Amino acid sequence: MSRIFITGSADGLGRAAAGTLLADGHEVVLHVRGRQRLDAVQDLLNRGARAVVGDLSDQGQAEDVAAQVNRLGRMDAVIHNAGVYTGRQILPVNVIAPYVLTALVTRPDRLVYLSSGMHFDGRPELGGLDWHGRGESVSYSDSKLFVTALAMAVARLWPGVVASAVDPGWVPTKMGGPNAPDDLRLGHLTQEWLAAGNDPRAGESGGYWHHQQQLDPHPAARDVAFQGELLRELEGATGIAFDRS
Repeated sequence: MSRIFITGSADGLGRAAAGTLLADGHEVVLHVRGRQRLDAVQDLLNRGARAVVGDLSDQGQAEDVAAQVNRLGRMDAVIHNAGVYTGRQILPVNVIAPYVLTALVTRPDRLVYLSSGMHFDGRPELGGLDWHGRGESVSYSDSKLFVTALAMAVARLWPGVVASAVDPGWVPTKMGGPNAPDDLRLGHLTQEWLAAGNDPRAGESGGYWHHQQQLDPHPAARDVAFQGELLRELEGATGIAFDRS
């Protein structure tokens, strides 16, 4: 049995992954944006899940989420699932929050970051970005390129951790819309497999995965110079150092 923390697990792929992992006998820690969202996961709480609360668009609350998780004990895996598609919160939720949680949550054995096939359209440009969302300075594609590069940087710098990025496909969730053509079950299967699977391939760090198949990400995601620039930008924006040891 593994203990797994999943961000953004009140609905969509995060909730679906939580339900499957609970059914498989794992201990799951849910995350919801506000206490009013606990009702949406009451059935999962009744099945033994626990929950932490905090709005990941606010760095202070993201830091508090990390503290709540640490008080529950060390996680075996973290799935960074929370994300937004439009608006000023793209960088805070899609990039700053995964960085803050990676830096502050007690280091697990496995880290899974939700990317997207749209990251291939992202621009590896970091100048002049509004990391805290006072304005809208990047696209969703940009944010997913950045978080994919973060996953690859973690895999390189933390050899004792299996860090992976996942393209879940265009699936029929609230974000994807009801007419999305991809398979919803396949949309969360890979995250579950990477977080808790026994397949040796799931233990390969630094992969970019789509439906349990490893693909090549955008070249910038594995560019060490770009990774270093990204980490410096995130450290400067958050005031939180990334432990490179």
